[in-house]
Amino acid sequence: MITMKVAIYSRGVDLDQQQSLNALLFELNRYDVTIYVYADLITKFSLVNPADKSPLIAFSSFMDLHNSIDCLISLGGDGTVLDAITIVGDTNIPILGINYGRLGFLASISKDELSLMVDALVNRTYVIEKRSLIHLDSNLPIFGATPFGLNEFAIHKRDTSPMIKIHTYLNGEFLNSYWADGLIVATPTGSTGYNMSCNGPILFPDSASFVITPVAPHNLNVRSIVVPDTSVISFEVEGRTEELICAMDARKEIVPKHIELAVKKENFAIHFIRLNENSYLTTLRSKLTWGLDKRN
Repeated sequence: MITMKVAIYSRGVDLDQQQSLNALLFELNRYDVTIYVYADLITKFSLVNPADKSPLIAFSSFMDLHNSIDCLISLGGDGTVLDAITIVGDTNIPILGINYGRLGFLASISKDELSLMVDALVNRTYVIEKRSLIHLDSNLPIFGATPFGLNEFAIHKRDTSPMIKIHTYLNGEFLNSYWADGLIVATPTGSTGYNMSCNGPILFPDSASFVITPVAPHNLNVRSIVVPDTSVISFEVEGRTEELICAMDARKEIVPKHIELAVKKENFAIHFIRLNENSYLTTLRSKLTWGLDKRN
């Protein structure tokens, strides 16, 4: 019998999460799972294998992981899942998010479902969803070895500086000049994030599109536009200040305004594990309280 291998990641846990972490380790040990744990967690909480069957294996980055690992479990909110994506990279290890945050579009499994979740993992009674990523090309080295994101790439003015002018091109052809505080290029997964907060449309995960949404545009007739994810979207920025902010998911870099930027679909995808009971429509209705009468 082939032993299942599971990695556990969190960027920081509190007392309540530590109790759940111990419960998760206990459940995994019931099935003799080989357990990899993020090194910072082992150090911070002096973690040991509660079953004393085999030591926990520490990992610090994607270089410590390999594609024989069946799953990476993310403990936290959606931000923790975004961090986990930079660790998994192109290894094809699927991610399962346990929600300790507030909204939880990505980390959609409740911490009260640990036993059910582990049982589904071991018996492989789950669904794997493929999600596309966005990739950034630049003439300056920003975002290090992980110039990709699940949700969005955004250009934004700095602090209280005046709005910026973002000339945007689609496959080299001029699209529009946005006078705005910033501009978002979101994936279908990211359409329910920053894009939605700026009144952008919600896209289904398999829609094979990007959505371009301005942040606080000065022109009232400027709205979001959905484009194929086969497009290369490039930018030229003008502004009164010499620097601007580039953001990739929860990461940001301050860059000179004359930087050359272009985004496209990443050449690999990320895979998420969801339980059979949870569909995308179920998540939308639950998280956005659609179909519920709140008047009473």
